[in-house]
Amino acid sequence: MVRRKAVALYSGGLDSTLAIKLIQNQGIDVTAVHFYTGFCITETKRRRGEKKEDGSHYMNPALRYAARYGFKLEIVDISDEYFNIVTNPKYGYGSNVNPCIDCRAFMYKKAKEIMDEIGADFLVSGEVLNQRPMSQHLKAMKIIEREAGVEGLVVKPLSAKVLPPTIPEIKGWIDRSRLEGIVGRSRKRQLELAKQLGIDEYEQPAGGCCYLTDENFARKYNEVISFQGSISRDDLYLLTIGRHFRLPTGTKVIVTRNEGEGRFIRGLSKNYWFFEPVGKGAVAIAKPIENRELTEEEIKTIADLVARYCKTDETGKINIKYSSPKYSLSLEKKEGIILGEKLQEETLETWRI
Repeated sequence: MVRRKAVALYSGGLDSTLAIKLIQNQGIDVTAVHFYTGFCITETKRRRGEKKEDGSHYMNPALRYAARYGFKLEIVDISDEYFNIVTNPKYGYGSNVNPCIDCRAFMYKKAKEIMDEIGADFLVSGEVLNQRPMSQHLKAMKIIEREAGVEGLVVKPLSAKVLPPTIPEIKGWIDRSRLEGIVGRSRKRQLELAKQLGIDEYEQPAGGCCYLTDENFARKYNEVISFQGSISRDDLYLLTIGRHFRLPTGTKVIVTRNEGEGRFIRGLSKNYWFFEPVGKGAVAIAKPIENRELTEEEIKTIADLVARYCKTDETGKINIKYSSPKYSLSLEKKEGIILGEKLQEETLETWRI
């Protein structure tokens, strides 16, 4: 008897973990695939080396739970291609800048490529009918599968009994009666299933683990679009970092909030105007409009802004080092040290995005 293979889209969350277990329990060989987009909140915190309140490190949930439950896992970086999904979604955004329908269709396409490459027979998803308002109602599910070219090939084990039969069910590769019929946002049945299937540890269900669903991220995204008319890849990914300010001159300033962000920003320091204290405190990058040089007044203003988040002397002052980027061979490098004097919070609030 031929052992069937499946590729499962795996976030590391409870639903996708349960979906894989339900399919594995029917003798199917499942390969879990986790797509890295650059916008997972937990993964971004892990890459920055941040720690939780209890002092423990953040971990990629897909890596963590695949290891715990013995899933074969592939992590695929789709961040470069994903930029176009975020900035130009065919089916628009949800309540923030989350292009959920386009996102899901794109991931199905990529999963289908892996399915064909390894000779698998179908795809598996942990989606639950009507759990998410934009992409998990029946009409959206049909659109997504049609756009991805995977109609009839995606088994959703948690809601299978209330969805049209898929090719694997029709052909008898899996037993539909052993799947679930969950509908809606309640997690009661998932928690029962977790006990039954020996899933004793999992991420607590949350409203969104993606920056694109975050209201603050959306506000910063829309500010860049309204100010610049477009957004670059660097602009987009920098929205996940730090405190954001727009000076009256139009210059964008991003000030770090912790050591992890500081390491991230330092890695980009050659591409932007860079500010750091001679001592302890936050670092910052600045992006003038049209890549012009900062004026002496702007350099002083940004130094004062950075000083607000540094350990200053008793008068609120600290020396701030600054350096310019190297936009081209024709521009001379500018660097120096300037005295930063803490700005008042009232001033900062008028510039804060």
